[in-house]
Amino acid sequence: MDSSPYAHQTQFVELLNSQQDTVFHLVEGSVEPSSSQVPVFSSSCTDEKRSSRRTWTPSDDVVLISSWLNTSKDPLVGNEQRSGALWARIAAYYAASPKVAPGGERDPSHCKQRWHKINDLVSKFAGSYEAATREKTSGQNKVDVLKHAHEIFYNNYKKKFMLEHAWKELRNDLFF
Repeated sequence: MDSSPYAHQTQFVELLNSQQDTVFHLVEGSVEPSSSQVPVFSSSCTDEKRSSRRTWTPSDDVVLISSWLNTSKDPLVGNEQRSGALWARIAAYYAASPKVAPGGERDPSHCKQRWHKINDLVSKFAGSYEAATREKTSGQNKVDVLKHAHEIFYNNYKKKFMLEHAWKELRNDLFF
């Protein structure tokens, strides 16, 4: 019996090396090194249509919130639509807004992802704001309560709340 604590580790390394040889042998056999063919597992992007990532600005968020509220409150269609149709309508409403720069349209899936992030964080902040309101003492104004709500949010979730503009748009709606 080996008393060395590293004896087991060398067997593991030998196993990894034997598997590595097998994997690289398979890859070498499928693509010639001098070939211009890109292996399937490559992370290089051959699609020239792909553009750089665009961040959401506060004004983009406000337009998205407006799009979602107007589309979801539409009495003619309401909630009698599939998810894909809803988000396609929201993306079209977003693109039609005069506040969106030309060429600033967003894919429906991007609108959906951003909305869910906004909805999640604003809902959490709304809870923090309610807690701050309950803890309000005499002499505190709305600014003090809002500041305390930010502190509660940070203590609960260990990150700063950066969507105050979205919260201000949504705080008077009963659902979100």
